[in-house]
Amino acid sequence: MADTTAAETASPSQPIAPAGSPAPGGTAAGKKGHPPALYVLFFAEMWERFSYYGMRALLVLYLVNHLHVPKDEALKVYGLYTGLVYLTPIVGGWLADNYLGKRKSVIIGGTLMMLGHLAMASEPLLYQALGLLIIGNGFFKPNISTMVGELYEQGDPRRDGGFTIFYMGINLGAFFSPLVCGTLGESERFGWHYGFSAAAIGMFCGLAVFLGGQRLLGTIGFPTGRAVTADSRLNGRDWRDILLIVAGCTLGVQAILRTWGTLGPILGTLPALVWLALGLGLIFYAIMKGGGEEGYTSVDWQRMIVIFVLLAFNVVFWAGFEQAGGTMTLFADTQTDRHVFGWEIPASYFQAINPLGIVLMAPLFSRLWLKLDGGVFPIATPAKMGIGIVILGLGFIVMFIASQLAGAGQVGAQWLFAVYVIHTIGELCLSPIGLSMITKLAPARIISLFMGLWFTSSAIANYLAGSLETLLKTYQINLWAFLFAVPIGCGLLLMALTPVLKKHMHGRG
Repeated sequence: MADTTAAETASPSQPIAPAGSPAPGGTAAGKKGHPPALYVLFFAEMWERFSYYGMRALLVLYLVNHLHVPKDEALKVYGLYTGLVYLTPIVGGWLADNYLGKRKSVIIGGTLMMLGHLAMASEPLLYQALGLLIIGNGFFKPNISTMVGELYEQGDPRRDGGFTIFYMGINLGAFFSPLVCGTLGESERFGWHYGFSAAAIGMFCGLAVFLGGQRLLGTIGFPTGRAVTADSRLNGRDWRDILLIVAGCTLGVQAILRTWGTLGPILGTLPALVWLALGLGLIFYAIMKGGGEEGYTSVDWQRMIVIFVLLAFNVVFWAGFEQAGGTMTLFADTQTDRHVFGWEIPASYFQAINPLGIVLMAPLFSRLWLKLDGGVFPIATPAKMGIGIVILGLGFIVMFIASQLAGAGQVGAQWLFAVYVIHTIGELCLSPIGLSMITKLAPARIISLFMGLWFTSSAIANYLAGSLETLLKTYQINLWAFLFAVPIGCGLLLMALTPVLKKHMHGRG
């Protein structure tokens, strides 16, 4: 049966926030502008990404240069951490869809991440800190992205442009974070702990923006079925839930770490196929439960299948792109001549090139998509993503040449600069378009679950990113050669599949 929303059963005296519909006043700016609530979410996400990327810029360098962890082990920690960071959103999305709503989930996640960044300032709390960051991101990441989609009605040509603007906020925070956190963390005067503390301050600012913009958010982000008005705010019961869940998650991390010495070896004996089967089973259960008694139409199922196909290609993109935080950062640290007029550029600064490029180019891409999608020959979502994957591969051709020229020595900084710029163009063709795609194709009742699945594909990719170099060494395959050949081939394949995928998107491609 067709999807039904709470809007269909709401009485005039008790309006209910429907999933996927714009907030009151959301279209007040007219079709030529964007809802004011977009900018609340923009700045909240900007500060959250400042905190995340500030910590990410330092993590591998901190492990290798301060804690003296071997390079391969540091990359494994990085891959496992970033993988889990993008795995937990499926749980956070499901909880938001079924129980908490998106607003409470965002606040819970932001609070846990702020505590995690503070804990990073103490060496003995390293793993407790990583645990809090992993769980916090699971609550925060899928739900703030889904709230952006709720600002626009289906078929609104502003949607892709709105997500591109939102994505610019992500990268504005990501641009400043290596400059601030990297400068503090890598300096002899301050040190690593100041860098991590700056990330905590960033997360606090993100929470302040989100809470301060409650009025502009209107009815979006509340649990399905909750009676709300245009100026609804969180109530005392909501705050009680937030405090209890934050406390429970904090204690849960401690409990997991205390029992990991016993549980870890047992869980590690389970074959990968068992974990895969378990994960797929839980995902299928969550999808079926989200359908309720009415279930899904054949069109719903076809759109969901398209999402899963695009998730597979998303893994290919991010497994390459996320080399930025690991192998490419180490390449910057040891094989790049970073001296400019007698000053040595901190290795973490190179991670600011990508977000700066996003900030500068996102408005251009926003206008480009609006012009193309509203024109005679729009580019379908799968084709946009395929183009992005091909462009990623082109960037790794440059990286391969740079690695060959460096050998056991160093090359100029312009090589890494070029790679980051090319990858940025590819990212703008894929990532904001993918976020928008989820809000177009996923059934409204389980939209946060599918946003979590989008980030789960990034989890798989991040884990691969951290372990790919070690894996390829076993087979004597050059990392950079692999990373330019596979994405280009996969991107071309996705473009070839676009007509079939577009057909099964049923007008939402």
